[in-house]
Amino acid sequence: MSQFTIMIITQTPLRVSFLGGNTDFPRYFKKYGGAVLTTTIDKYIYCIVKDRFDKEIRINYSIKEIVNKVKDIKHELVREAMKLVGVKDSIEITFLSDIPSEGSGLGSSSAVTVGALNALHCFKGESIGARQLAEEACKIEVDLLKRPIGLQDQYAVAFGNFNLIEFGKSIKLKQIDSHNLEDYLVLLHTGKTRDASKILSGVKLKKKILDRNKALAKKGYMNLRDPKRLGELLDEYWELKKELNPAASSTEIDEMYKKAKKAGAWGGKIVGAGGGGFLLLVTPTNKKTAIKKKLGLRELPIRFSRSGSKVIFDIQK
Repeated sequence: MSQFTIMIITQTPLRVSFLGGNTDFPRYFKKYGGAVLTTTIDKYIYCIVKDRFDKEIRINYSIKEIVNKVKDIKHELVREAMKLVGVKDSIEITFLSDIPSEGSGLGSSSAVTVGALNALHCFKGESIGARQLAEEACKIEVDLLKRPIGLQDQYAVAFGNFNLIEFGKSIKLKQIDSHNLEDYLVLLHTGKTRDASKILSGVKLKKKILDRNKALAKKGYMNLRDPKRLGELLDEYWELKKELNPAASSTEIDEMYKKAKKAGAWGGKIVGAGGGGFLLLVTPTNKKTAIKKKLGLRELPIRFSRSGSKVIFDIQK
């Protein structure tokens, strides 16, 4: 246990994915290369780490855990992060979120993993970069826990900003000027939550469709100055996403989307794995009010976040 009093707080952004989903799955991109278009937003998960005088481990999230050994922690992301960083005891970890994060489709699981890793490394007096945070988060979620997910979320929330992320022998990020794109976006909560792992376990990685998804991500990157065209690309992508995995949508979600397009939206999709969470729409600015009224869903106002996971409070004395 440290001789100091320590308190660390990290702030890790959530993300909104646009195009290229599922091409970040290793079993696809290691053969063919992948690309996703994604941005972080001004909604965050906070991880607070405090040392304890005793040897207990306390984890506070939707439930409270009190254990004496890391192996007994039920929160698997925290458990594996503590193992990886090498923190064994005498610690309290608390998570706070700007929105109810479970099942949101906004990359909350990876934000928790990245934020916890960032805080734990700082707790040990270690300063690491965004790439190492992303790599360690991928190791935990994909390699150790065998979650049926890709790698885009970990890199998106570790680095922050609007990015085209390209996957291949190495992972490269191209940061983008979003050109006031926020003004053309509406993010609405469907009122439904879902388990992303269960949704993603049904994805069929059809090469022809994934090749098209990858191409759409690159086209989106080239068309950020044209919101109408970006909306049309999202509309095409949404149909491909449902073809890869019918569980990504439902009759109710399809009806929401039809109403949005009829009211003037250029295009959109369910964010993340699908099946619930948030509906992202690209729309003319003068149609926003009518679309929101037509759907009657609660809006989550967003702006883009330029920063990835960072330490915002650090007391060690």
